[in-house]
Amino acid sequence: MRALFARHALLPEGWRRDVLLEWDARGDLTRVEAGAAAPVGAPRTDYVVPGMVNLHSHAFQRALGGLTERAGEGPDSFWTWRDLMYRFAARITPEQIEAIAAQLFVECLRHGYTSLCEFHYLQRDPDGQPYTRPAETAERVAAAGQATGMGLTLLPVLYSHASFGEQPLRPEQRRFRTGVDDVLQVVEALQPLRGGQLEVGAAPHSLRAAGIAQVRELAASMPAGRPLHIHIAEQMPEVEQSIAFCARRPVEYLMEQVAVDERWCLVHATHLNDAEVAAIAKSGAVAGLCPTTEANLGDGLFPLQAFIGQGGRFGIGSDSHVSQSPVEELRWLEYGQRLVHQRRNISFTRQQRDVGQYLWQTALRGGAQAAARKVGALAEGLRADLLVLDGSHPNLDGVADEDVLGRFLFCGNDNLVRDVLCGGRWVVQAGRHVEQDAVTQRYRRAMQALRESSGS
Repeated sequence: MRALFARHALLPEGWRRDVLLEWDARGDLTRVEAGAAAPVGAPRTDYVVPGMVNLHSHAFQRALGGLTERAGEGPDSFWTWRDLMYRFAARITPEQIEAIAAQLFVECLRHGYTSLCEFHYLQRDPDGQPYTRPAETAERVAAAGQATGMGLTLLPVLYSHASFGEQPLRPEQRRFRTGVDDVLQVVEALQPLRGGQLEVGAAPHSLRAAGIAQVRELAASMPAGRPLHIHIAEQMPEVEQSIAFCARRPVEYLMEQVAVDERWCLVHATHLNDAEVAAIAKSGAVAGLCPTTEANLGDGLFPLQAFIGQGGRFGIGSDSHVSQSPVEELRWLEYGQRLVHQRRNISFTRQQRDVGQYLWQTALRGGAQAAARKVGALAEGLRADLLVLDGSHPNLDGVADEDVLGRFLFCGNDNLVRDVLCGGRWVVQAGRHVEQDAVTQRYRRAMQALRESSGS
């Protein structure tokens, strides 16, 4: 049956009892009714919440997780990590990209992500030459999404320069090289794949890698309503380089030069002054926050409390995939702020004082906007993306509705996601992905081949 009866379900207006959910063959919700009677034969469960949106991913970096945690001779930073990432990216093949992406998507689905925005910049072959099919590697990521059931927003990346002032790319960046026309060619090639489970936008990599005129050209050339993502103000050296180049901070410069609006997702935006916080909030753009990666790379902490106070929109992403759990991402987001401000319960508003519910619902809305897909809530007409939580787990056994998300996000480390429906397709059952064994075998073969190619 394309139906599920939940004793408790998180709807846009909050928790409701006895909710009947139905969806059609396309994977869209056709009925969300609270206070309903359970239909004969429909599966029943205790707690259902909308699946989370992962608004920032570099899928191939999943294979690097845990392999860069060795101190160098000098101080380690994002920039030393980036050099290691470049060396890894130089060897990876399209087949390996697909295998790694599928493994990542299985892990993300098992932990509660049902949508993912892939910031995709491995466009060329290892020699820096274009593939016969310009969207070869992006199509591999799309194939991994299809195989695993992950909903995707593909974001081909504009990457033309090594730093501010249109500095020439370094040899190790040759696989990333694209101009505006290259990105638009990939976007066009991906057009036939667009549908309920896949959208296509674009992403200027950063103000370091794309000149401001290119950013404007790409934004103007994209079809209406398509999402635009950009890395910005992630590290203090980037802020300092921007000031040296144009006497403006990165967010300040972008806002002056480009019409930033609701289509935009500003990824990281870690280092902001008060005026920039207000400008992002006023623009309607989404701040794309990736706390586990930002912590792993030593980026810093986003000024979340001030941003919430300005009515800013945000979502979460797993970025380099040192974690595949939205629970961990949101927990880091809140706990980082508690450490900065030395007090508890930072993420709330007067309208929603429950921290867990505020974080989950707000990240859903911001993620849905950044993905530009019909996701982010249990509502008729949106995608049938939902998580069935394990009501038999001690953390949820008999818990009141208003305490469910607090328990889910802030209590223990067990994965409480039992089943996952994505686009009307059951992809996780009893904690296991339905294609988990086959996907893991392909991933192991890909990793073995990569180790052999590196001589390690």
